[in-house]
Amino acid sequence: MRKFFLKYGSTHLEASLPEKNIIQVIEGKEYSAITDISSGVNHALDHPIDSLPIKQLVKKGETVAIVVSDITRAWIKYPQFLPNIINYLNYSGVTDNDILLVMALGAHRKHTPEELETLLTKNLVDRIRVIDHDCHDKDQLSYMGETSFGTKVYLNKHVVEADKVILTGGVVYHFMAGYGGGRKSILPGIAGYSTIQQNHLLLLYPQGSAQCLNTKDCASGKTRGNPMHEDQMEIAAMLNPDFIFNVVMNPQGQFAGFFAGNYVTAWEKACQLVDRIYGIPIEKQADLVIATCGGFPKDLNLYQTSKTMDNASQAVKPGGVIILLSECKDIKEPYDFAQWFDFPDIKAMEKELRHNFTIPGYAAVFEVQQALAITYIMVTLAENADLVRKVGMIPVTSMEEAFEIAYKKCPPNPGVIVMPQGSTTLPRLNNGGA
Repeated sequence: MRKFFLKYGSTHLEASLPEKNIIQVIEGKEYSAITDISSGVNHALDHPIDSLPIKQLVKKGETVAIVVSDITRAWIKYPQFLPNIINYLNYSGVTDNDILLVMALGAHRKHTPEELETLLTKNLVDRIRVIDHDCHDKDQLSYMGETSFGTKVYLNKHVVEADKVILTGGVVYHFMAGYGGGRKSILPGIAGYSTIQQNHLLLLYPQGSAQCLNTKDCASGKTRGNPMHEDQMEIAAMLNPDFIFNVVMNPQGQFAGFFAGNYVTAWEKACQLVDRIYGIPIEKQADLVIATCGGFPKDLNLYQTSKTMDNASQAVKPGGVIILLSECKDIKEPYDFAQWFDFPDIKAMEKELRHNFTIPGYAAVFEVQQALAITYIMVTLAENADLVRKVGMIPVTSMEEAFEIAYKKCPPNPGVIVMPQGSTTLPRLNNGGA
């Protein structure tokens, strides 16, 4: 028997499996961390990808808007590299007074003062002007035109009117847009609410289709033919940012790579590293997949759990079984996600989603759609049972219960894939990809 210790909340749960039944253990590949972060940042700034260095792009007296991800992306660890970028701008002739940090909130709420200090450090908040993007404030938006998809583009006017624009962020798999980072700093980051809504509606099949969600084209690791991504790229081209600085982390949460330069090609290089670390080839799918979100905070709520559901679904046979470990201490957060499960069925959810699209609504419909196709047995807190059942999953409180149910639904001696980093690793059947 082989024993696994799978992260669950702030602790772990044990699972023992016969060695002969284990097809594969899917984990992010080992990748060495950047040890001298300051030197690594400066080297990336001095040797950008397909771009002149910042010091040759900016001039004294010019204004520079730096677009920064919000508190939900605190894993990017801005305090370890953003001061270097600002100091580099100073060295290049741009004063602190001519630098503006624009927080790419998308449709998220504004930051508290404490959150800004956590994300940026008190020193930067005191030193540089910081504003939260407000997608609902029309006075803060500039009209840029319309994409070929019909999206009317409104972007933050402070960014549009700056002499130079620098995007920052982190790149991971994104289960709708293919990958995070890059152009997502602009859409949804600094876009108007109507623009965000129009772009995100591209995630849906046309009215009257057999299914609502276009999870075939709008999927993790997929950009070619992904209408959401392609629309985002058109929107980014309207702004045409001057420079980008994106990071990729290794499985231990350390910096694996810094990608500076052209906002398209530097980001694409970052995506390639994400594939190398987290895109895991599998030769065949399993009867049973055991996947954990990765513990707290990745399993804080059911909304975040959708990422693991999506990744695990790539590793299981059609109609197979997934044991999903997600503690969900705050299972009903955010409220605008949990309320979607008050609809009587998926048809009612789909109707409302087409009428009033939201990302939490999309995630809710996605989870219900997943649970209709695959048997999900969710190991979670006892008090979460009612909401888990509304999704269509089977709630249990222990691995013993989960295995008892799973083995009844699987064929004898089921082939098993184990995913100890389910929220970040993407199984790719026969090296398939974007």
